[in-house]
Amino acid sequence: MDIAIERALAADAPALAAMTGELLDEIMAAVGVKAFNFDLEEATARAREFLDRERYFVFLARAGRECRAVGFVALCESWALYAEGAFGILPELYVRPAYRSAGVGRSLVEAARAFGRGRGWKRLEVTTPPLPEFERTLRFYEREGFSISGGRKVRVLL
Repeated sequence: MDIAIERALAADAPALAAMTGELLDEIMAAVGVKAFNFDLEEATARAREFLDRERYFVFLARAGRECRAVGFVALCESWALYAEGAFGILPELYVRPAYRSAGVGRSLVEAARAFGRGRGWKRLEVTTPPLPEFERTLRFYEREGFSISGGRKVRVLL
């Protein structure tokens, strides 16, 4: 399988938003709860703005002669004393089902690592739900060198 990893541009916002919708649909189907409000048009505009302003860094996996987007990893920069300064957060990583278990996710994580090292980040962090439905996701991250650091992700809507 011929896969190329490249940094996303604002012009890639429609493909990025579409895959984000697919990711959220999968999560909600797995947990049986409508946990996200997703609007494709709004997500496309938001992705374009985030990419234009470099608030959000994305690497796309493209397949075949058509260079079809088949996956992506998104990164945001954050800072914390516990993290010894700047670090990266992976808010989203998605590979379309037909391309899973083919090394696409591994390639996307490696692109994220290389990008983070280039920015001087000390670490990458990602949150996976502590639910049995996401064991496969957790195992993937562990195979890629991530380790459980404790805690649970919690939120409050503003």
